[in-house]
Amino acid sequence: MKKFFGSILIGLFFAAASPAQTSQTSNPGQSTAQAQNQMPQIQVRVNLVNVLFTVVNKKNELVPNLTKDDFTVYEDGKPQKILFFGHDTSLPLRIGVLIDTSNSIRLRLKFEQEAAIDFLDDIVRPDTDEAFVVGFDAEPVMIQNYTDDLDKLSQAIRSLRAGGGTGLYDAIYYACKEKMIYNPAPQPYLRRVLIVVSDGQDNFSEHSREEAVSMAQKAEATIYAISTNWTGIDTRGDKVLEQLAKETGGQMFQPREASDLAVDYKRIAKELRSQYNLAYVSTNTAHDGTFRKITIKADKKDLRVQAKPGYFAPSE
Repeated sequence: MKKFFGSILIGLFFAAASPAQTSQTSNPGQSTAQAQNQMPQIQVRVNLVNVLFTVVNKKNELVPNLTKDDFTVYEDGKPQKILFFGHDTSLPLRIGVLIDTSNSIRLRLKFEQEAAIDFLDDIVRPDTDEAFVVGFDAEPVMIQNYTDDLDKLSQAIRSLRAGGGTGLYDAIYYACKEKMIYNPAPQPYLRRVLIVVSDGQDNFSEHSREEAVSMAQKAEATIYAISTNWTGIDTRGDKVLEQLAKETGGQMFQPREASDLAVDYKRIAKELRSQYNLAYVSTNTAHDGTFRKITIKADKKDLRVQAKPGYFAPSE
């Protein structure tokens, strides 16, 4: 989801003067069009909020072919008027792949590397999408900066080695702050995604989970978390990953065996190409930097909307 803090220019155009009135202006030779072009303009700052979201049914299947009339949008409980709506499958992607290289995932690292490479091979379109790779144990390390070169991305992922503690929150905070915040907002809009592969057991971060989530929300980054816990028993780390995904409009996946991981990556790729997009001008005109809660309700029964829960308003 993204927010545009755009400016709308409103021209103040007056009724065209009669020939007699025109002749009394300070510049009699000036045309009506020239006079209108010099009319004063007022710049009005509005919050144009753009939301990317996914819709699934009871079977967790993606639901296509819905229209604007199938949804109602609320901001902090107040209804908003949908101005734009679409089902855009071609928006450019900016993908951050964050791979936990701590000791706890050593035995599974090789397969996870190959699965991540296959995912990027499927999803990255040359000259349109770009991805970067961060490995993290006690601290995040940029292994490969933004590129659409799949060979460079593959080499970067294969170069990762396991060892050390886990600084999950620091890695998310770093990736979002340094690589996913754009000011001014990019045109066309870039869909920003973090793929986080970890057990969720943070034991080394300087930043808190709340700070990591807040930075992801400010960067408009959606987190898709893949748990490296294959025991079949939910852990505290799984709950952390689930919360990170939920609070940014993404999903958490829990593969129980190697083949499941490839399936999960394919699901993420399909979802990124199946999202809806809507925009509205917020009825709250305050520029106070506060977090605004967004709720999108599907009017049809048995449908569930997956979207980021809100955005930060602009500040003066």
